Amino acid sequence: MLIDTHAHLDFDRFDKDREEVIQAAYESGVERVINIGADMDSSRNSVKLAKEYDFIWATVGVHPHYAQKFTEQDYKELKELASYDKVVAIGEVGLDYYYDNSPRQKQQDVFKKLLGLANGFDLPVAIHSREAKEDTLDILKEEGKGLEGVMHCYAYDLATAKEVIDLGFYLAFGGVITFNNASQLRDVVREVPLDRVLIETDAPYLTPAPNRGKRNEPKFVKDVAKKIAEVKNLDLEEVAKITTENAKSLFNLK
Repeated sequence: MLIDTHAHLDFDRFDKDREEVIQAAYESGVERVINIGADMDSSRNSVKLAKEYDFIWATVGVHPHYAQKFTEQDYKELKELASYDKVVAIGEVGLDYYYDNSPRQKQQDVFKKLLGLANGFDLPVAIHSREAKEDTLDILKEEGKGLEGVMHCYAYDLATAKEVIDLGFYLAFGGVITFNNASQLRDVVREVPLDRVLIETDAPYLTPAPNRGKRNEPKFVKDVAKKIAEVKNLDLEEVAKITTENAKSLFNLK
């Protein structure tokens, strides 16, 4: 059994066949799906999905792309959403200096505020960080003391990976590790301890080989697990067992 720790099943790309996608995930051996809130609408819809399906759990948060629109009223609503018992993390939150869709200072301010929300609820955090490793680590060290969490779609080098692990965080790997041009990332996968690794799809994005070009779905998380097993020279069963235990531990999945 596998756990997809980062999917966006509430996104409109699943509107026509969401039920079939969810059923296909379950039938393929996906034991749980963590559906990730990326803005206020998707946070609400993430909680709604978690209420509808026993094996879907939710996070609530605001992606850095939407930090500029974040208001105090939104913060109050996130506090209400976070109190639901199937909300297992705050996220995704963080910094994205690749697109800079929101001013960097605003991204940092919202990131810090939502780390505080996680602290208040004693929840882990799901971190988005792109082209922003120094500021991400600095903020986690200053504002995230005592927090646990995961660096979603990990894409930095091995030295940074070790820093993230030293902070008590997990590294989540998705379809990118199957791409032909991702040899450096596979080197990171090879070197980091499996007991700090999670697997994810980021569905509907970043579909792993051999299904690149298709819409990503939670059922494809098995292809990520297979690649990790190949890179680390382990049995798929061991990768499935340990990454599932890691996800259950971090997200307190009962």
